[in-house]
Amino acid sequence: MPTQEEIYKTEGDKYEALIAREDHQGNILRALREITLLENRIVYDLGAGTGRLACMLAPYVSRVRAFDISEEMLRVCREKFTASGLTNWQVDVADHRQLPVEDASADLVVSGWSVAYLAEWNPLSARTELEKWLGEMKRVLRPNSYIVLFESLGTGNESPIKLEHLKEYYPWLDEVGFQHKWIRTDYKFDSIEEAEFLSRFFFGDELGDKVKKNNWVILPECTGVWWMKVL
Repeated sequence: MPTQEEIYKTEGDKYEALIAREDHQGNILRALREITLLENRIVYDLGAGTGRLACMLAPYVSRVRAFDISEEMLRVCREKFTASGLTNWQVDVADHRQLPVEDASADLVVSGWSVAYLAEWNPLSARTELEKWLGEMKRVLRPNSYIVLFESLGTGNESPIKLEHLKEYYPWLDEVGFQHKWIRTDYKFDSIEEAEFLSRFFFGDELGDKVKKNNWVILPECTGVWWMKVL
């Protein structure tokens, strides 16, 4: 089975099939609106993947720029934006820690299920990489703007849990001043067969078996929302 890192490099269409089923109740957009206004904002979406957050926000904001290190993910993102008919977007390959943008050029940074990889994929230098990322956010944001992160608190869970491989990441967010809450972002699939196939594809056999055992056409998921105002 491919790793998640390998999936991001090669499986854009199948990944999009999965995340298109996520958050069927629309809780992500509601959570963002509770934190900050969206209208007339220039937004950067980091680790945008196939454009889950960027495409969601584009109809409401002034302009959105989507960044990811995977050209394969951004290929799908571009296709979605092109099909939408919207023109207020731009898609670029870039690392979170070094964005090709001017200082104080955005009003909002969002990132979904992505910044945590700086810690997960760099276990020996996790704190250094996270600090580098936070410094870059403070560079690109205008005063009194927000960073909003969405990170996993358990797929296949009805109540939030802290994932073992992120045990150093969650406390760091608290230390540097993020506030947080949690929401449900359940997946709604067209059939149990689709639910099992896509869950197994991305999350692995343990969750795929759990979906099959529970006949989950709606797969529960808990997501943490962390936000910080950059002064």
